[in-house]
Formats: sequence, C-alpha cells, structure tokens
Amino acid sequence: MLDSLITSKTRLRLLVKFFVNANNQSHLRGLAEEFGESTNAIRKELNHLSQAGYLHKEAIKNKISYRANPGHPLFGNLQGIVRKYMGFDTVVDQVLERMGEVDQVVVVGDYARGIDSGTIAVHLYGSDINQAYLEKVTGKIEGLIERKVAIEIKQTGDLSEGLVLYDRKTKW
Repeated sequence: MLDSLITSKTRLRLLVKFFVNANNQSHLRGLAEEFGESTNAIRKELNHLSQAGYLHKEAIKNKISYRANPGHPLFGNLQGIVRKYMGFDTVVDQVLERMGEVDQVVVVGDYARGIDSGTIAVHLYGSDINQAYLEKVTGKIEGLIERKVAIEIKQTGDLSEGLVLYDRKTKW
C-alpha cells in the first residue's frame, strides 16, 4: 500500500523507523547497519527528510542523531499513516472487539523500535481476557496485515520498552 506511493525503500524504512514511535532516534552509521545499506543512500534520504522538516538533526558526541519532528504540521498524519501501514490499527480493533477486559495493548520488540522485522510482538494487559478468541483472531489479524503477530497476555510489565497503542484510561 504505502510502498507503492513511496517508491524509495530507504525512505519508507526511515519513515517507519522514526514515525512508528516518536521516541526512536538513530544516527547514520547505526541506520546503515540496521538496514544493510550504504551510508550514502541513507544520508541522501535523511537530508531530504531533514530539509523538509520531518526530522530533527542533533549533534551528540561527534555524531548527528535523527528523530521525528513532532512539531511538524504533518507529524500526526504521517505517524497515523505509518501505523496504519504497519497494521497497528487492525491489531487494536481486532483485539478490542471481543477480547474481554483489556487495559492496554502494547507493541514491544523490533516494531516498537521502528524495525519492520516481520513479526509484531504485542503484550495485552488486562483481566478476564478471552484466550479462545485470542487464538482465533491472531490468524485473522495476520491475514489482514500480512505480518506475523505474536500476542502475549501479561498481568504487569515494564512499558518503557514498548509502544502503547491502546490504554483504557486515555482511550488512544
């Protein structure tokens, strides 16, 4: 879907990296290693995105660090498009439909860090979660978003490493 609109695979990977979670930041060499691409190709795309104002550049210890610019007028729209491209909206909608008392839906692992590795790890926090429905809906979600999904039910956990997609208290 989005890959047909944005034909540069490097640019698409950068948008996913930085806009799936606004806390993600990285530098040129780290991105080159992560993506397995040349620093020149990545530098070119980083420069385009920075000049357009989508990314912030910041010098930290002789390295230039990049992160999403939440002050950009299109930040919310871009983040929404990237999250929809990743299938996060589908995950939340399907999980909340008949799952039980879900307090939070949290993406952890690679996808929380903006790495499109193929398997979305999701932690569900809540009580009286319908395990039978969860097993049934996981295959349906995978078919809809064309990615593997690993959903795990948790009672408590450290949310500092995750990306909260839904919180009953805030309803987002």
